[in-house]
Amino acid sequence: MSDSHRSVSLERLDEGVYLARNARGHELRFGSKDPEGFTPVELLLAAIAGCSAVDVDVVTGRRSAAETFGARVDAEYVRDEQGNRLTDITLTFSVTFPEGPDGDAAREILPRAVRTSHDRTCTVSRTLESGTPVTVRVEGVDAL
Repeated sequence: MSDSHRSVSLERLDEGVYLARNARGHELRFGSKDPEGFTPVELLLAAIAGCSAVDVDVVTGRRSAAETFGARVDAEYVRDEQGNRLTDITLTFSVTFPEGPDGDAAREILPRAVRTSHDRTCTVSRTLESGTPVTVRVEGVDAL
C-alpha cells in the first residue's frame, strides 16, 4: 500500500451497530441502532467539522492559541426520487483569541484559514464537493 492509501475496516457488533477500526488500531463504535453512539450521518458531519477544524486550528495556532474553539455543522436530510442525502450543509466556526498582538494576528488570519480549508486543504469537504464516486463491491461476486 502507498503512503497515500487510507482504509477503515468495519465489524458488525449487532444489527445496526458497528465497530470501525483504522490502520493504527483505534476503534469507534457507531450505528443507526446504537442508542449511545453516533449515526453514520452524524459521523460524516463530524468529519467535515473535524477536518476543517484541524486545518484552521493549526494555522491560527501558529499566531496564538485559541481561548475557545468550536464548530458546528448543520444540514438538511432529504429523501426523494434521487435517494437519501444531505443538502444545505453549513459549517460554522466559533473561535475566540486572547487580547494582544498574537490574538490580533490569529483573528486576522482566521477568515483566510477557513476559506483555505474549504477551498483547498480539507480532504473531507473537498471530496464531497468534488462529487467523488464511490465504488461498491461484494467479495466473491463479480458485479452488483
